[in-house]
Amino acid sequence: MNQRPESTDTICPGCGGRFPATVGGPVHRYMESSPGCWAVYGEVLAREYGERAYYEMHKFTVDAYAVQHPGRPSPQSIQSVGVHLIRLCLMLEQGADAGHATKMMQTAADKTAFRWLEPPPSRGEITVADVHRAASAAEHAALVRAWANSAWNAWAAHHATVRGWMLREGSRPR
Repeated sequence: MNQRPESTDTICPGCGGRFPATVGGPVHRYMESSPGCWAVYGEVLAREYGERAYYEMHKFTVDAYAVQHPGRPSPQSIQSVGVHLIRLCLMLEQGADAGHATKMMQTAADKTAFRWLEPPPSRGEITVADVHRAASAAEHAALVRAWANSAWNAWAAHHATVRGWMLREGSRPR
């Protein structure tokens, strides 16, 4: 009788991606992820910080990961999701450069009374696991942009709220 080996992968409760089972590994304190997902994200960040050609997409990486791992309602998670959705909207929909979008994100963090946005059941079809497999800087950039679009589009039910936060704080591209 043939027996299939049991999978050692786990599904991340945040993004829904499949990651190696990592028992007792570290996770973020308010973003909800599996230890395996958090470890893969750390490897992607190390690549972006370690190789200049990869760093260009860093803001998209941080934003996509944050909105795919919203955690549970708390002041920190509510603000995190809000500001990362704002920056995604500015960069993806309005063509703002990363520097301006980050300034507007920081202004919003200081001035906006965010509210909890109910996370979508699916947070996008692309996860950090897909980005982790990139074999070149060009492939990394393409995958990160697709990941950011996928994550932003997953939150479509809340786009009007995010745009409202942006308008209230003057978060428009220059």
